Parts: sequence; C-alpha cells; structure tokens
Amino acid sequence: VFWRGAVEPFMMELPTYKTPDLKSVGFNLWLRAKIFLNRAGRIILPAVIILWVLATFPYPPENATLPAIDYSFAGMLGRALEPIFAPIGFNWQMVIALIPGMAAREVAVAALGTTYAIADAENATGLLATTLASHWSLATALSFLAWYIFAPQCVATLGVVRRETNSLKWTWIMIGYMFGLAYLASLVTYHVAVALGGG
Repeated sequence: VFWRGAVEPFMMELPTYKTPDLKSVGFNLWLRAKIFLNRAGRIILPAVIILWVLATFPYPPENATLPAIDYSFAGMLGRALEPIFAPIGFNWQMVIALIPGMAAREVAVAALGTTYAIADAENATGLLATTLASHWSLATALSFLAWYIFAPQCVATLGVVRRETNSLKWTWIMIGYMFGLAYLASLVTYHVAVALGGG
C-alpha cells in the first residue's frame, strides 16, 4: 500500500458518434411494430370475437324491452358475478369487460363498448365517454382505474411469471395477491370517493 504510486487514470476508447442510418432505424421500427401488432392481434382479436359471441347469443325474445345484451350469455355471466363486485361500485357491464381485459388491457375499451351496445367503440370514443358518464359515478370510475392499476397485467405476463419462477404455486400466489390488492384498492377508492361526495 505504501509503495504504490499514483493511480493510473482509466482510459477507454469510444467509437466516433455517427448519425443513424434512416433505413436501419425505419427497419427496426417496422420490425418492432410488426411484432407488437402480431402479438396483440393474436390476443385482442380472439378476445373481442369471443366477447361478441357471448354478448350476441342467445337472441332476445320477441317482446324484449331491454337491450339484446341483457338476454345474452355475457349478460347472464355479468349478472351472476355482479354481487361480488357491487361493493366496489361495479355494475354487470363492467364485470363483463374485466374478463377479456385479462387477455390484454387494450381489450377493455372495446369490451365496454360491446357491453354498452356501442358499435366500433375504439373509434367512437366520444359516444363511449358520454355513455360511461351517464352510467358511472365519479366513485365508480376511480374504482375502475384503481382496479386496473393493481390487477394482473394480462395472461401473457402470467405466462412469463410461470416460466421465470418455474413454479405454478408462486404464479397462483401472485394472481391471488394481485387480485386481492386490486379489489382492496378499488373498495377503498370507491368508498372514500362516495364519502367525499363523488358517488
């Protein structure tokens, strides 16, 4: 230690900076966009088709007075699960939207449009916003946001967790923990918002 001289400075040569080639940048962007669209399309399209089938069949009876979705399989499922989600301010239409939202969160908007019988909900955002504003209170909207903050991201994420942990047990623990946390966060958010006059 005593006979060491001055510490030599660390030198590392860096290559000269160059302007990126537009062709390579464009190719890489296209490649990434293609991968995303391919992956998203495989999840979103089937989820929306399944939801559409559930929301369309069976057809309403002849003298039906309610919207068609009320008589569908999706309506039946939503009404069956509604009591579980009622304490956090969710109605049966929101419950239906949660199910395909597990496949990919981007599907939730289209699912809400389908359950509220809005054609092309992705593009008719103004109509969907007006419909939701007339059906949801501020407390309900905040509760829905809180749910999506803490709920599991998507089925693909759960698949990655299963692969990385190599444990089905820890995957199920994570699913239970995140759903429990999402429910608790939505419950607290909803009731605080109602207490503050947002209900």
